[in-house]
Amino acid sequence: MTAAGRFAPSPSGDLHVGNLRTALLAWLFARSSGRDFRIRMEDLDRVKAGAAQRQLADLAALGLDWSLPVVAQSDRLSTYRATVDRLAAAGETFECFCTRREILDAPSAPHAPPGAYPGTCRDLTDAERAERRRDRPAAIRLRAAVTGFTVHDQLHGGYTGDVDDFVLLRGDGTPAYNLAVVVDDAAFDIDQVVRGDDLLSSAPRQAYLAQRLGYPVPEYAHVPMVLNDKGIRLSKRDGAITLAQLAELGYDAPRVLSMMATSLGMAAPDEPVTARELLQRFDPAALPRTPWTFVAPAA
Repeated sequence: MTAAGRFAPSPSGDLHVGNLRTALLAWLFARSSGRDFRIRMEDLDRVKAGAAQRQLADLAALGLDWSLPVVAQSDRLSTYRATVDRLAAAGETFECFCTRREILDAPSAPHAPPGAYPGTCRDLTDAERAERRRDRPAAIRLRAAVTGFTVHDQLHGGYTGDVDDFVLLRGDGTPAYNLAVVVDDAAFDIDQVVRGDDLLSSAPRQAYLAQRLGYPVPEYAHVPMVLNDKGIRLSKRDGAITLAQLAELGYDAPRVLSMMATSLGMAAPDEPVTARELLQRFDPAALPRTPWTFVAPAA
């Protein structure tokens, strides 16, 4: 399997302009470096019927292409659980019975970030675990051996983030995000991860877990977010921001692509451009490092 980059949306609704811009960047990073490009549907949580198909259609409308199959995380549950079983057999996990509120209310270790797991269940005895299982199901946490880990990001340079005993399996048995993305990236030879910079803080945990599992750590590029006119990260609540909504206002996919290219400094305003033409112009070093404020056009 060829080394690849990827775009991994959650099929909880149609992609908005911020999602599409990140997808475009992930495609440009991958193709410009001779990598394959793959799509993964992160469908372990909320899923809206038909959303995955509409998302793929929108990406194709922008001129992006990818290798098949499109992977769905819901088809890989046994793989995630087998990975946790392997870690557990090596003594690298523990059961945790804490609620989120209990974690937030618990005294934290000195210099630990707010919300970091305080180790409440790390060293329970067998009898204590048996007693607590009667009250609630256990989540499975990684027994971290470090408190921080450093990754290299193509846009941010060296970034050191906190690592605690983070969750691998939730109490209902659902694989946690940090586990699933690490296992999937390794399984499908994803050695380049391009995504929004709101996820930069999760990279040290994921890179650390990859190392623990004996996987190669991918290259990272966390790209600037798209904000609304209030300076808040763009979301589906912000009005006419999907391709379908923008098309109703006269902004077809090529025009939306041109808008995104302009925001990246890769095209003049209203300049017609294709994804393939952008690939010829792409220079990661020239990308803006600040967010793009997108104001949806009026009806």
